[in-house]
Amino acid sequence: MLRFLIRRSLGAVVILLVISAVTFFLFYAVPRDPAMLACGKNCTPDALAVIRKNMGIDEPVPVQYFHFMVGIVAGRQFNVGDCPAPCFGYSFANQDPVWETILDRFPTTVSLTVGGAVVFLTIGLSAGMIAAWKKGTVIDKAFSSMSLVLSSMQIYFIGPLVLALVVYNLELLDQPKYVPLTQDPVGWFMGLLIPWMVVQIIFTANYTRLSRSSMIEQLQEDHVRAARAKGMSGKYVFFRYAWRGSLIPIITIFGVDLGSLFGGAMITEWTFSLPGLGTLAVNSVQNTDLPMVMGVMLFAATFIILFNIIVDAAYAFIDPRVRLS
Repeated sequence: MLRFLIRRSLGAVVILLVISAVTFFLFYAVPRDPAMLACGKNCTPDALAVIRKNMGIDEPVPVQYFHFMVGIVAGRQFNVGDCPAPCFGYSFANQDPVWETILDRFPTTVSLTVGGAVVFLTIGLSAGMIAAWKKGTVIDKAFSSMSLVLSSMQIYFIGPLVLALVVYNLELLDQPKYVPLTQDPVGWFMGLLIPWMVVQIIFTANYTRLSRSSMIEQLQEDHVRAARAKGMSGKYVFFRYAWRGSLIPIITIFGVDLGSLFGGAMITEWTFSLPGLGTLAVNSVQNTDLPMVMGVMLFAATFIILFNIIVDAAYAFIDPRVRLS
């Protein structure tokens, strides 16, 4: 296990370095100068030079990238003040510390992501198990047909429709908003209920089909047939043997889908104007805010990579046949 964690951690560092380098250098391929945007229309060369120096973009791009990466580990000194590690710099748009801004926005995104995952895993796995248990019946065909329809939906399309129907027309719920869980648990739940329902639609459909096919495959395995031959009840075999084995491909796909789920949460935030990392990322790109873009990208990538390592390590606990070699 220790060798596995060390190997995956080293691989994660390499991946993060590649992501940071690609994002940083692609930023300068955009034909928009953040210093010019900050300087305004009546900008003089002297004023532009001062702004470039204050932003830390008055040096060659490779040197800027080196200073940025060193600042993450050791901190940096800016004209606006000292930036302790992990330092992602200060926003070009409002001079706010990037790291503090990300930590302030992260609870919204993690609430939306985790809540959506709980919803679609609960509904999707349950529907898939029922469809597998009732294979060939009307229930199975209904769940399969519904999953095909839902999988064609898109968040940016279904979100405004649900908002218009549930909030504005039927007035069943209030406008989605984020309230800290520690401040008001009920307000937190009700404020994110509609976004959870929207972000889970596509994933629920996919996991219904995946759970059904995986469970049907497990029911045909030799060890499941042997359990039945020993006289064990159908329900006991279904949940004790088949269900556990069917989780392996589901966990594998879930680890891969985490990036899509994180991206879906960001799109959902933008759709419902929730103050999370998704809204922050979109606004940062529009404002040509390099420090904020880099901070959000690296933070999101680190979160996804760490979760995938945890998922890989969980294989050995779910299926004894899996070994972390």
